[in-house]
Amino acid sequence: MRKSGGRLAKMRYKQWFRMSIMRMLGVLLILIFSAWTREQPSASSLIMQYCENFKQIQIDIRDCNISPDSAARAFQVNMLQLGKLFGDDSCSRRTGQDFVFPVKGYSPRESIGGRGKGYRPEGFDLFDMQVRGSHPAHDIFIRDRDKDQLDDATGEPVDVLAFTTGMVLASEKNWQFDSDRRGGNWIWIYDPCLKGIFYYAHNKTVVVEPGQWVEAGEKIAEMGRTGFSAHKSRSPTHLHFMYLKINRDGLPEPDDTYDWLMEAITKD
Repeated sequence: MRKSGGRLAKMRYKQWFRMSIMRMLGVLLILIFSAWTREQPSASSLIMQYCENFKQIQIDIRDCNISPDSAARAFQVNMLQLGKLFGDDSCSRRTGQDFVFPVKGYSPRESIGGRGKGYRPEGFDLFDMQVRGSHPAHDIFIRDRDKDQLDDATGEPVDVLAFTTGMVLASEKNWQFDSDRRGGNWIWIYDPCLKGIFYYAHNKTVVVEPGQWVEAGEKIAEMGRTGFSAHKSRSPTHLHFMYLKINRDGLPEPDDTYDWLMEAITKD
């Protein structure tokens, strides 16, 4: 009986020991997993970091605090990392029905400057503030003879609409009239399906924030005259609209949006 009782006690001890080890391992795995998840930034925090990086690069270029080569490298790394956060599974080929003309109440035929001939990509360099003469964009004009930033017919502000669905990368809202900065109040929007970025400049007010997802046709700003040249009396009130395709190396290449603009849906 003593031997049988001793064997039973040993068996119970071994079971207890194994269970204790399993519990300890379970707790250890939970602690390791919890620590790992705490160290991994969420997608939303990564997006905000990439947005902040993007704007800082633009500021450093504007203020000549960074060389063109260094700016290009920083931009390249940031855009490649941002692109990895968005998959291609839900993306389809964009057509004219996916685009909304970016100035509410106007049609492309009446408002695109020079019928598209104002687009001049030669010599463009996003990273060099010393470059002059290129204009890889389209200027879209409104009826504003007295230049009060209001539509002459309605007496109301003119809404700037998101041309395509995407994410607001960066914006500037605090342009001052004594500033020599050219873009004024601007917005950059990233379209992960097109793998490109859209630039909307000279806005009076901006109503979106970095990291915000916007749908095509959604109001993002109101038309204005902000920016060093746009504010001058000789300049008609207009939206400066530019698209840069992000190539496989993560670098920007200007692309003409004229055909897209002509096919886009208009909103009254």
